[in-house]
Amino acid sequence: MKKTTRVLSALIPATLLLTAACGSDEPQTPVNPQPGPGASGTVAPAGTSVIYQANPRMFASQKCLEALRAELPRIASMGCDVLWIMPVNDPGQDKSVGSPYCIRDFKKVNPRYGDMDDMKALVAEAHSLGMKVILDWVANHTAWDHPWIKSNPERYAKDAAGNIKQASTWTDVAQLDYSQSSTAEAMKDAMLFWVETAGIDGFRCDYAEGVPHGFWQDAIREVRRVRPDALMLAETSRTDFYADGFDMVYDWNYAPAMSKTFTGGTPASLFDKAAESLTKVPEGKQILRYAFNHDVAAENPVDTWFGSPQGTVAAYTLTAMLGGVPMIYSSMDAEGVRGKQSFFDYRPLSFSDDLTAKYKAVNEAYRATADLRGGKLATYADKDVACFTRTAGDHTLLVMVNTTGGEATMRTPITLSGDMMTDLLDGAEVRLPASVTLPAYGYIIYKK
Repeated sequence: MKKTTRVLSALIPATLLLTAACGSDEPQTPVNPQPGPGASGTVAPAGTSVIYQANPRMFASQKCLEALRAELPRIASMGCDVLWIMPVNDPGQDKSVGSPYCIRDFKKVNPRYGDMDDMKALVAEAHSLGMKVILDWVANHTAWDHPWIKSNPERYAKDAAGNIKQASTWTDVAQLDYSQSSTAEAMKDAMLFWVETAGIDGFRCDYAEGVPHGFWQDAIREVRRVRPDALMLAETSRTDFYADGFDMVYDWNYAPAMSKTFTGGTPASLFDKAAESLTKVPEGKQILRYAFNHDVAAENPVDTWFGSPQGTVAAYTLTAMLGGVPMIYSSMDAEGVRGKQSFFDYRPLSFSDDLTAKYKAVNEAYRATADLRGGKLATYADKDVACFTRTAGDHTLLVMVNTTGGEATMRTPITLSGDMMTDLLDGAEVRLPASVTLPAYGYIIYKK
């Protein structure tokens, strides 16, 4: 985008108002500067991947994979380079509550979604757009009408009376037993089927903690024998799963902490939790963060999770720029989403061009600052505005996000006041004044 010089007295952008007022009385010096690059100012670039979690049931009531495929160009245009598809497998009916995580056949596509040819076409289209595809994988349990219940009952955990046990608190699924070698072999065979037949690029592994480390180690080794660059995401916050070969685990506490920040809490608490999580990530590994995912959306009204629907984009902006791998869940990019969103339902959504453009702009800024996001972090105290900088050498990234539904003013970091910076959301050159006033849920991403 062509850069312009912004004349502050003549132009008031839609996303913010820059003023020369005194603003907040909060300090302009960092509250908790974090260690960063050495004297040379060089840093290892941060990650640039963006995950899109797709629930096929939100794209159509029938032929869901075909409908999802039609949306792939828009999804890719937002800067998403990893497509996580929630379970596509044929679901069980016995004791079913409608969950896609209740699987009757690990090698068959849910007929309402389409068939294997539809899956292959979707994967091929995603690859043509530069996206990897990871499939949601349920290794802990099966549906009660899975053929193994009758053909291979030894693969299931039993109670004292010899009856097959349900998995955890979920009455609709039966618990697998990995002390039986045939269980692990059958599950690895099913995982490899999707890599070899559909061409997928890895797995998001549901309830990873329910399955032994030894299985994950063997399964990941087998998957990478076929797909050396396979991406493996574990649904756990436990860092010992990195050693199994997983590339990424969850930051479980991030989304609730973010919600609290936007509904009466303070950014300082979020910064502390986010920094603590990042210290536990080994070199070469990543941590997943999101404003909300399918579980959060099913348990909480998404339109008030961040104060109002407008708060979701602001929360995502902070998520993308603060560290870790950000994720957009299908429904975050749709208009008119209200209340709790059960992921069991078939509920086609109206996806928004306006929201798509906003996420695209944020993700472009995210990618353009990989070198800086690995730099020295400094956060600044304010009750309403989440403000932080990242510095590497002579370059600085400044992020400010208003976490409230009202206008908020904050003094700029004293070391940046008066400096010329580039607005990464529109390419304009801005001279930073003594304070910044942001509209409700407004945000800026500036680079010097």
